[in-house]
Amino acid sequence: MKCSVFIATSVDGFIAKDDGGVDWLHTAGKPEADMGKQADMGMLDYMASVDCMIMGRKCMDMISSMKLTAEQWPYGDTRIIVLSNTINEAPENMKDKVEMYSGDLQALVSRLVSEGYEHAYIDGGTTIQAFINLQLINEMTITHAPVLLGEGKPLFGKVFKDIKLEQAEAIAFPNNFVQVKYKVSY
Repeated sequence: MKCSVFIATSVDGFIAKDDGGVDWLHTAGKPEADMGKQADMGMLDYMASVDCMIMGRKCMDMISSMKLTAEQWPYGDTRIIVLSNTINEAPENMKDKVEMYSGDLQALVSRLVSEGYEHAYIDGGTTIQAFINLQLINEMTITHAPVLLGEGKPLFGKVFKDIKLEQAEAIAFPNNFVQVKYKVSY
C-alpha cells in the first residue's frame, strides 16, 4: 500500500503553534493573490488519488473544533481511521465520519491492504513521524507557508536513521507558498 503525506508547514517546519492553532495558514503570504486553477494548491487532485486516510487524534480534534458543515467537509466519503491510545469514541460531530483505532500500525496497514485499499493519506505530526520510523511513508508533499513561527509543533521529530528524499518536484504559487514533493527512500 502506498502511504503518503500532504501537509503544510511554516518555512521553519512547524505544522501548528504550541496551542495547536493553525490560523497562520490563512494569513501567511498573499491571501489576495489570484490563484486561478491552483486555488486549492493540489488538494482536490491529491484527495482523488487516495482511498483512505489515517490521522492522529489531535488532528481529528482540530478538525472537530472547526465545526465544518457538510459542504465544507474536505474529505468527501474517504474512509478515515483515527489513531488514539487514549479515547475510543470520536467527538459527536465526527462520529459518522471517522472510525477509531488503537494498536499496531503495521497490522492496520496489512488489514487495509487485505480489504483492497491501495493509497493511504497519513496526517498529523505524531502519526507521520510514527509511519516514517516504520518506513511506511512512500511520498511526501509539503507546502511551505511563507511565515516563520519560531516555535510550535514540528512536522518531523527524531528519526531512527537518515532518510533520503528523492525526485524533488517544486511549485511556487502566486500567494508565495512553495510546495515540494519527494519520494522517500529508506
